[in-house]
Amino acid sequence: MELKTARLTLLIDPNKKAAFERLCALQDRTASQVVRQLIRDYLAQHGVAYTAAGTDDTPPPSTETSRPKTRRRQAKSPQAFDAHGGRRRG
Repeated sequence: MELKTARLTLLIDPNKKAAFERLCALQDRTASQVVRQLIRDYLAQHGVAYTAAGTDDTPPPSTETSRPKTRRRQAKSPQAFDAHGGRRRG
């Protein structure tokens, strides 16, 4: 059985999400099951081969290295700006 440990987060219109979840429920499937099937079909349609993690002796890719680390910017204090919103010098 393949591993299901990677997370995919997306933003979607709330009404579209609700309609999708209702349809999934009517078909006695979870939204995750349907999305996983859509991804498998999309990969197959475009001829992209993959080996599902957990189906062979190869360890799954580390989530630490599969996504580049990004630094978050620190919020600037209000004192760092002049009266017109521009940055103060010095």
